[in-house]
Amino acid sequence: MARMIGILGGTFDPPHLGHLILAEFGRAAFSLDEVLWVLTPVSPLKRDEEITLLEHRLAMVEVVVADHPSFSLSRADIDRPPPYFAHGTMEALRKTNPQAKLIYLMGSDSLNDLPKWDQPLRFVELCDALGLMIRPGAEFEAAQLEKYIPGIQEKVRCFEAPFVGISGRDIRQRVCDGRTIRYLVTDRVLRYISEQDLYSSGTE
Repeated sequence: MARMIGILGGTFDPPHLGHLILAEFGRAAFSLDEVLWVLTPVSPLKRDEEITLLEHRLAMVEVVVADHPSFSLSRADIDRPPPYFAHGTMEALRKTNPQAKLIYLMGSDSLNDLPKWDQPLRFVELCDALGLMIRPGAEFEAAQLEKYIPGIQEKVRCFEAPFVGISGRDIRQRVCDGRTIRYLVTDRVLRYISEQDLYSSGTE
């Protein structure tokens, strides 16, 4: 039987509990053997945003995945040249996991943005399924998306998870403002942010 692998991509600046909920509930919903956390050096959709040094984000993802036997860090984007479009990520993962079923995990709001991605049709073709976490207030119309990305309806697999309104941008701003981020990230990530003085005003 083919291994079932979930793909969770992002800049993870920082990795937070929202990412963990998406990864864990997706793992459970689709009986995944493994969830790969694909750390993207720079997001093509966030070119104008300042981003923390890769070495810090890499260290934080490493401590997050170390706490779960089915989570692993993937260097699929780190070890290839830019640009880091999702279809390129999936092509790289196909080469290293030729026999596996690859399920890309995302929130319903991200699916709505899919037509803005580079070569979205190619991306969908490379995925065996799109594991879609339904988020309140982020409605999506698969039939509408089908007009732009033929075949997407048959790839979407929905699952439910507790909604947690956490974003990396908010976490970074809270740290900069001197406000608490406890329980928004894991204790080990919190400790790393504190020890490295990340997200404080004037630091990377």
